[in-house]
Amino acid sequence: MLDALVWLVTNIGMAFYNLAYAVTHPQLWLDWSDPEAVMRVVYYGGSVEFFFVAFTTILVLTALGIWRNSIMWTGVIVLEGFANAVGRFFAWAGLIMVIQQVVIVFVQRIFAASEITLGFGQAFSFDVSWWSEELKLYNAMIVALCVSYTFVQHGHVRVDLFYSAVRFRTRKIIDMVGALVFMLPMAVIVWMYGWFFLWRHLITPKPSASEDLDRLLMKARAFRWNVETIGFSPNGFNAYFLFKVLLVAFAGLIFLQAVAVLWRSWLEFREGEESEGKHLDRDRLEGGTAESAEHVFESR
Repeated sequence: MLDALVWLVTNIGMAFYNLAYAVTHPQLWLDWSDPEAVMRVVYYGGSVEFFFVAFTTILVLTALGIWRNSIMWTGVIVLEGFANAVGRFFAWAGLIMVIQQVVIVFVQRIFAASEITLGFGQAFSFDVSWWSEELKLYNAMIVALCVSYTFVQHGHVRVDLFYSAVRFRTRKIIDMVGALVFMLPMAVIVWMYGWFFLWRHLITPKPSASEDLDRLLMKARAFRWNVETIGFSPNGFNAYFLFKVLLVAFAGLIFLQAVAVLWRSWLEFREGEESEGKHLDRDRLEGGTAESAEHVFESR
């Protein structure tokens, strides 16, 4: 127990040094013309050091927010605003997906063409099957990049067994426990899995989560980019590495949203019912807000 506590305190203390060193030595990890810089990004992106930099940053901001509520409210506004901005932008992928599907049907059934060419100035042409399989990318973008936006908008399906029957402050405690026990650990696990899963399909030699920094720097001598371009069919979509990028982005958005949920729940717990929904940017529907539409649905 004592060893674990020493380990925790040591890593929290080292987080300040690691963050300062990374900021003051950007050439060590931003110069991707240097294979060793890429390997440092691969290692530190899924490392204990990176986790404690993020953990300590949240810990410090939370302590400041407990001391002064306005600091924490600013953090909530920034995180929820970021989730809304990302989600509202990539939600347009749904419209693009529908339009592209309509074009594919017309090209195949009416014009009996085997390829679709798209471009302005520099055109690129792919088989119809490539465009058909690429539709899955739009769907993945909506799922991965609109997840926190949907959470902010209260758009996720919710199975309510006892939540609505308990008092306001009890609900806030449930939200905080949910963020700490479920959302944050799940986001970290998905990130750890997705991070190395992504890089194994981008570079060779393939990195492993069990390798230390020295081992990865040795591998840098044989480094080369090897981006995955294998499709499920000969003429099918061949950029499946983008799905690995979306997996990492999904985990990052869930992590940030968990922090926003934790902070908002604490502030609403502390300030009382009058603060519920404070600074919440909800989309407006015809005839009212999204929240009022949700209440109408629940009442029915």
